Amino acid sequence: MAKKDTRLKVMILGGLNEIGKNMAVLEYGNDIIIIDCGLAFPDDDMLGIDLVIPDFTYIEKNADKVRGVFLTHGHEDHIGGIPYLLRYVNPPIYGTRLTLGIIEKKLTEHSLPNKPSLNCVEAGQSVKAGVFGVEFIHVNHSIPDAVALAIKTPLGTIIHTG
Repeated sequence: MAKKDTRLKVMILGGLNEIGKNMAVLEYGNDIIIIDCGLAFPDDDMLGIDLVIPDFTYIEKNADKVRGVFLTHGHEDHIGGIPYLLRYVNPPIYGTRLTLGIIEKKLTEHSLPNKPSLNCVEAGQSVKAGVFGVEFIHVNHSIPDAVALAIKTPLGTIIHTG
């Protein structure tokens, strides 16, 4: 009998030591959640490149484990990669009203294989996604309707400020 993996994996697929492409992945056992999915704009030396998105290879290989995408706010560096992610997986997406409104508009510009499940949440609400519990916490930011996330895992709580 195979030993159950009881490690919490935290992977930053974009936004670490760079501006843009904010995307974090939490994995425990057979459950993955994604926090934000942004894009970046190319540097001057990236001729012919319009947008830079995170590397979705790990997500594509583990698509059956993805339980949800949780969004902190509506800036492009946090949500701009969503239409590109939805070409590989189609999990429920959770965000506040303004954030989802921006995404809905953005998705009209893309032809996707499946209709995305956009779920509106408010600060104070919690969502269960596999072994994870995600609570949305109001924060002030330069865009309205921003939230931080308190993510309850089997090994403790992680706060993601967005």
